[in-house]
Amino acid sequence: MNSTCKPIVWKEHKLFLLDQRLLPHTETFVEITDLSSCALAIKEMVVRGAPCIGFTAIYGMALWVKTQSKLTVDSCRIACDEMIIARPTAVNLAYEVNRCFLIMKDTLLAGEDKDNLFKKLVAFGDKQIHESEDKNTRMAKIGFEELKRKFGDKKWNLMTHCNTGFLACGSLGTALGVISYANAQGKVEHVYADETRPYMQGTRLTAFELSKEKIPYSIVVEGAASYLMLHNKVDAIFVGADRIVANGDTANKIGTSTLSIVAKHYGVPFYVVAPISSFDLSISNGTQIEIEMRDMSEITEFKGLKLAPTGALSVNPSFDVTDHTFITGIICEKGFINPMNPGELGRVVNS
Repeated sequence: MNSTCKPIVWKEHKLFLLDQRLLPHTETFVEITDLSSCALAIKEMVVRGAPCIGFTAIYGMALWVKTQSKLTVDSCRIACDEMIIARPTAVNLAYEVNRCFLIMKDTLLAGEDKDNLFKKLVAFGDKQIHESEDKNTRMAKIGFEELKRKFGDKKWNLMTHCNTGFLACGSLGTALGVISYANAQGKVEHVYADETRPYMQGTRLTAFELSKEKIPYSIVVEGAASYLMLHNKVDAIFVGADRIVANGDTANKIGTSTLSIVAKHYGVPFYVVAPISSFDLSISNGTQIEIEMRDMSEITEFKGLKLAPTGALSVNPSFDVTDHTFITGIICEKGFINPMNPGELGRVVNS
């Protein structure tokens, strides 16, 4: 991770978020002071990426505790639920906030004061970010070894979708972490980054990160994937995940499913890289995942400039679901999962 560009900064009991809406041309931080501003920052994508959303929410709950004159288990539950609804598809948000609630509940039932609870939540946030570096490094090494096994000693041409690097994860990154690690070993020939419409995370953020790390890359429109694979320009594809359910179906940024279908057609390996916090074994298959629908203006306008005719409607799902049959492998910090092997996902996650 580029140490000068951390997406989440906690200092002097305050939370600062790098405003990812303004990247790559402006690097500025937004100060978050309470639960409402934290939830809004998550909803409006000041901060984004499933892991960073979760980490941000932890600090947001600490800020909420700090502002309360009286705390009860019930009021903590209500506040946690308010945070969770900020973005419904990424399971990391609920995962981390529910763990905050357990800390809140246990601390209050033990008779400790809010100052101790505040310190515990901040320490919990610090710990999760620190541990994510180790977890993501393990995933990067697993992905690297898989590429060596498949392709041997050549340099690799890789493709990715959306943004899964340090801006999304607060540390090395997940899918982009594999690419960063491979590049550090001198094994990356070129990276193709999908522009990722409508919010352009690939163009604005993934390209920003690749530039920071001096990794050779090209931005491509999502419709160019078939062209690249037909002409043998892509050895493997790595994407992240906002939710992985029991059968291996995966919710990720809109366009991921289409990319997996094209990859399957051309026989290009398609890997999903995500931490255990992105797994939701309570859901049996992808049809049950709630898909966040975003404002139509994200498609019909760009920074206030109208692109479509006045009154034009759009459909703007933020995520789609990739069928597990199109996924070559799922990589988490506990190992490599073949989603076509029944029960393997549950065995690895619960090991």
